[in-house]
Amino acid sequence: MGYAMKLEENVGAKGALVTAAVGEFSRKGFAGARVDEIAKEAGVNKQLVYHYFGSKQDLYEAALEKVYTEIRDRERTLSLDALEPREAMEKLVGFSFDHLQKHPEFIALVADENRHLGSHMKTSKRFHKMHSPLINMMGSTLERGVRKGVFRPNSDPIQVYISIAALSYFYFSNNHTLSTIFSRSLRTRAALAARRAHVIVFAMRALCIEPPLENGRPSC
Repeated sequence: MGYAMKLEENVGAKGALVTAAVGEFSRKGFAGARVDEIAKEAGVNKQLVYHYFGSKQDLYEAALEKVYTEIRDRERTLSLDALEPREAMEKLVGFSFDHLQKHPEFIALVADENRHLGSHMKTSKRFHKMHSPLINMMGSTLERGVRKGVFRPNSDPIQVYISIAALSYFYFSNNHTLSTIFSRSLRTRAALAARRAHVIVFAMRALCIEPPLENGRPSC
């Protein structure tokens, strides 16, 4: 019983540190984040950071893995294989937009890691395996759409994924500057709904063989 309780405490402390790290790194980046602030937010002794993770860099990698694991896990619950190809891709595009809207920490961490040229992700063995299932799932959905005469042939799932991500990511990563440039808030409920609808239609028009719209959506 004592061992089980100790193990539970360790898991809890480690999880709290990773959660606190996501917040600290997303606000200040790898360079500006402080280990003692992360430990304070997690409610644990600073030495536990080095006990569990070894270094600030290792903790940063754990924070990156956490935010990417969350989005990949949720993507798997979409059950795209159980849906018709068009419905499946619409659902995936909408999910991508919704996830970024709800998780600004993901956007901040991705931006910071790109400033570091992806150096921390390159040392993690989990990232490639983490992304492969998604690409396979998308590839299968696109192939089904081609066989049914719904989607254009020869769509590279990696290119499609990048395009889907970009359509939503840029909107949120640059929301403040875009709002200033166009002199209107792009964070209102109406603005978000309009952008979400546009992103889905835009993506589906690129995938579908027949581009004309029916009731505001691709006819395919």
